[in-house]
Amino acid sequence: MNTLLMLFIFIPILIIVLLSLNFLLAPSNPDTEKLSLYECGFTAVFGQTRSPFHINFYAVGILFLVFDLEIVLILPISVSLYQTGLYGFSVVIIFFIVLTIGFILEISSGALKLNKPKNK
Repeated sequence: MNTLLMLFIFIPILIIVLLSLNFLLAPSNPDTEKLSLYECGFTAVFGQTRSPFHINFYAVGILFLVFDLEIVLILPISVSLYQTGLYGFSVVIIFFIVLTIGFILEISSGALKLNKPKNK
């Protein structure tokens, strides 16, 4: 049998088995302290002890991953710049230009909304 097909069959079965074992065997001991108010003053929803994050946290996280990947891709070209020559340097410059244009478009569309902190 094809390895990829076997993974498409095996992984969902493994997920279902592990989730059902977790549901059956995990202890559930909610007490008043777990369901009490947070230090910030939000009331806890019964059955949910965490408050949802704002979407800006996810956008900044994804943006961090993109620029972290950029740094990882710069390291090999910076080490081997003498061997790659002008062609490798021009490819890296084009890569930077594309990322910069994408970042500018993301900020200009208002996807990030970089707000200044409010002064009290």
